Amino acid sequence: MGEKAYRGDETTGFQSPAQDHVEGVPNLFDYLDLTRPQRYAVRVRGNGLRSRGIYEGDILVVSTDIEPSSGKICVAFVHGDVVLATLSQNEGRWWIEPSDQAPLPLSEDVEIWAVISALIRTDI
Repeated sequence: MGEKAYRGDETTGFQSPAQDHVEGVPNLFDYLDLTRPQRYAVRVRGNGLRSRGIYEGDILVVSTDIEPSSGKICVAFVHGDVVLATLSQNEGRWWIEPSDQAPLPLSEDVEIWAVISALIRTDI
């Protein structure tokens, strides 16, 4: 038997007075624009950014083509290791602030790979 997907605007029995205001189910693939070649979904390991609401197992949608801005979360390479960090700019210089170490200036060994554009949580 083929399953019919629930669209959000279908009911059985009583017709809801709010039916005219029900939207269809959003297509997250399109909404998150995952067809763009610069956009990736990555899963979080560790709880280093719990203070920013990012938990182990969350899925982050990251973009390699977003301009960095102060306060955003990024995926960075630090001496070859991948870390999540908060971006900051001080006196014209970019820094990353990983949760478990002191702020680090961008350099040959510290670089921004992508900026977080969305968060998906599957376990609530």
